[in-house]
Amino acid sequence: MIGFITENIGTIIVSLILIAVVFFAVRSMIRSKKKGQCSCGGNCGSCSMGCACHKK
Repeated sequence: MIGFITENIGTIIVSLILIAVVFFAVRSMIRSKKKGQCSCGGNCGSCSMGCACHKK
């Protein structure tokens, strides 16, 4: 088991970093959604939803 870890330490570290980045991105999106913020940028003119996500 130790041999596997030492042979693949670079892959393990990169994988852990990517998992952390994805986790924090998803957490940020969830927090924004709970606060009622929209992540689309607010350019409703080019949006196919026609501002359906924004409350007036």
